[in-house]
Amino acid sequence: MSTTTASFAGRTVFRIGYGAMQLERLHDRRGEAVALLHRAVELGADHVDTAEFYGFGFVNDVIREALRPEDDVLVVTKVGADPNPGGRLPLRLAQRPEQLRASVEDNLRSLGVDRLAVVNLRRLDTGPGLRPEGDQVVDLDDQLAVMTALRDEGKIGAVGLSGVTLDGLRRALPAGVVCVQNAYSLVSRDDEDILKLCTAEGIAWVPFFPLGGTFPGLPKVTDEPVVHAVAESLGVTPSQVGLAWLLHHAPNVLLIPGTADAAHLEANIAVGEITLDAPTVATLDAIQSRPSQASIG
Repeated sequence: MSTTTASFAGRTVFRIGYGAMQLERLHDRRGEAVALLHRAVELGADHVDTAEFYGFGFVNDVIREALRPEDDVLVVTKVGADPNPGGRLPLRLAQRPEQLRASVEDNLRSLGVDRLAVVNLRRLDTGPGLRPEGDQVVDLDDQLAVMTALRDEGKIGAVGLSGVTLDGLRRALPAGVVCVQNAYSLVSRDDEDILKLCTAEGIAWVPFFPLGGTFPGLPKVTDEPVVHAVAESLGVTPSQVGLAWLLHHAPNVLLIPGTADAAHLEANIAVGEITLDAPTVATLDAIQSRPSQASIG
């Protein structure tokens, strides 16, 4: 099950990529941010997850500087929210079709490309986080219409979904979906049915919050005694066990762990070398899943 590569948007990628959000922590150390991205590519990460609202455009700017065409890195961005400098939260929802189109244009500019390889439509139907209100409550079909139009225009290579329900994914399948990003971890497996549909349809499953616990009240993988016991027996960290379980759980799982630290980056990439035998997987599978619903704002 734990092969090192998988299919993503019509190409083969290493199953462990890099989530670039944490690069914003290096805002005042731009050289370190560029060097960290270079190191990720050296270690084999060939897909990077980003968004215009990460660091108010700083992260996309670093990606534009650091990555070259010869690196052959698949850059995946998302729309559905925009930067909100000075706001109570660092982002504001941007769910309306015209806002999605404007967000795509913003990403094209900040990444310095004329085509975005993959763009995830960040819905807000499920999982922890904000929920849309007022004019930000937009029908999925209206959003898919503009996303597929942008794909037809050549501005988007492929469309993914994020924060989507099982019904939403089923509705979106005819539009051609290459990946789903939902909150999912060993301790929060609410979306198992969605993962199974993705596996059956050959859609990449790219969990965010892969170790849980990002918001207060959410369960954390690293709080589980069983995870610690497995980590000790294998000589790895509890975080590595949580990530390795995801790779063993389904063949279409891709990881995008984020960090601003080079040593942590190396530990994340090394997860691809961890083998969990069947009894260990069964022991981890027996850990109780708890709801991942939580709100902010």
